[in-house]
Amino acid sequence: MRYFKSDNTAAVCPPVLAALIAANQGASLAYGADDWTARLDTVVGEFFGASVRVFTVLSGTAANSLALATLCPPWGTVLTHREAHIERDECGAPEFFTSGAKISVIEGPYAKISPTALRERLAWFEPHVHGVQPKVLSLTQATERGAVYTPAEIATLAEIAHARGMSVHMDGARFANAVVALGCQPADVTWRAGVDALSLGVIKNGGMNAEAVVFFTDGAAAPAFPTDAVSEFEFRRKRAGHLVCKGRYMAAQVLAYIESGVWRRNAEHANRLARQIGVAAGARLTAPVETNQVFVKLGSKRIAELLEAGFGFYPWAPENAGEARFVVSWDTATEDIDALCAALATN
Repeated sequence: MRYFKSDNTAAVCPPVLAALIAANQGASLAYGADDWTARLDTVVGEFFGASVRVFTVLSGTAANSLALATLCPPWGTVLTHREAHIERDECGAPEFFTSGAKISVIEGPYAKISPTALRERLAWFEPHVHGVQPKVLSLTQATERGAVYTPAEIATLAEIAHARGMSVHMDGARFANAVVALGCQPADVTWRAGVDALSLGVIKNGGMNAEAVVFFTDGAAAPAFPTDAVSEFEFRRKRAGHLVCKGRYMAAQVLAYIESGVWRRNAEHANRLARQIGVAAGARLTAPVETNQVFVKLGSKRIAELLEAGFGFYPWAPENAGEARFVVSWDTATEDIDALCAALATN
């Protein structure tokens, strides 16, 4: 099988694995009192050029859901795109952890929210006790269609949200791929643009089982950003079962991911090979190839043939729509790319 189903299928990259082995020496204090966890705020803060508080959790679902629960009360609503992971792929976890806050969806091409669409959706909410109130805007970077928000686009959306007293959350499951695609600094598409909290993806880009929730404690934080958000998050993480006792292994992954620079190298590799698939797909592309996801209109018959030939990928969109999604991972082999490109070229 040549795997293009998801970057979740990839192995753990060598720098992260080496960091785990190095951390596996002797005794260490538990529940975040270890030396590795103690370095997270400094290392991640330098990565973003800002003051931050950082917490590790075991999954992207936990990162998103616990961050949103910290930012949104049960009578609030989180505005996001209809294709966002928090709407379609997290089994109601955001609603569960927020104790019932509503997810309100917005449409837009390539799973991106436009300023016009955001303003129109916000106009629907009335400031009275009978309806939920907009409290958080959640953006996905890169989106579920592989698109990226530019710094200017994020800043415009954040300005609209902040003016309404909302906080801005970013689901950064493929954050590294987006930063590489934009050729910008991590700060440019987070706190400098008005993002208040980030779910920083590590697992999809070479990690094992650690994601990070980053709260930006200075810079462009929204006026409504809770001053006690950090301490509240700590209690929510413990209550949710994500305060891991041997936390050094999770912190070690995040530290190695950033300090080794592998976050960038892995994303560059995946993005570059995805562009090759895009060239082979040609006019059959259904979305521009900006990161490591490629969407192609193949038809049901061709999809079945490629699956039978040993290519692992997901048929996308509604059943029998004939669209396929190919995802390139940090460790996808060039020979697998060559084989897929050749198969696509044969029609």
